[in-house]
Amino acid sequence: MYPTGALSVNLRPNIFSPSRHLTLCIKPLRASSGANIYLEKTGALKLLFRDGDHGPGQVRCFGFEQGGLFVEATPQQDISRRTTGFQYELSSRHAGSDLHALSAPCRPCSDTEVLLAVCTSDFVVRGAIQDVTHEPERQESAIHLHVSRIYRQKSRVFQPAPGGGWRGRISTLLECGVRPGRGEFLFTGHMHFGEARLGCAPRLEDFQRMYRDAEERGLNPCEIGVE
Repeated sequence: MYPTGALSVNLRPNIFSPSRHLTLCIKPLRASSGANIYLEKTGALKLLFRDGDHGPGQVRCFGFEQGGLFVEATPQQDISRRTTGFQYELSSRHAGSDLHALSAPCRPCSDTEVLLAVCTSDFVVRGAIQDVTHEPERQESAIHLHVSRIYRQKSRVFQPAPGGGWRGRISTLLECGVRPGRGEFLFTGHMHFGEARLGCAPRLEDFQRMYRDAEERGLNPCEIGVE
């Protein structure tokens, strides 16, 4: 509160393994103000967030080895209350492992990417798209699902629905142009600052084909029911 001067912030995991690639993601709090946030390494600064940059979807991710955070207060003309704050996530995923962080965020996943996503995602479900709503101010779309089978979910994204199955929503970029479609899909993705983010989402019959092909060649990274 009432930020002055500057702070160096070094974030560390509880257990550190030099062989693990760690990614740090930063998201300013909605009302954050009064300071700029930089990425700092050996005295060199790279601006991540300028004072007041806290709009929807403002997230920056970088490799753990790229440095720490440097939070510097900005000059103010009055004494009104200001609070600088941010959320962070430290994970073992690569900075570009989520589709929305890739240079081609709407590109369909390859067979290899789908099979790996099934093994490593925070949620893996089978279901159909009930509706898609758009949030232009956040440059995002919300995909509303009816799920017939949950293979994995680390958070309670999908809740029991009246009449059977589950329902929930996942988010993706508005530019991907997602629309409701017939048939079932296999949805995968990760939790990102409390939100379920879409990863790979092949049609169910396509996933069943690629899974069985890989199974016959002994190349499946993990097992999952495909009936």
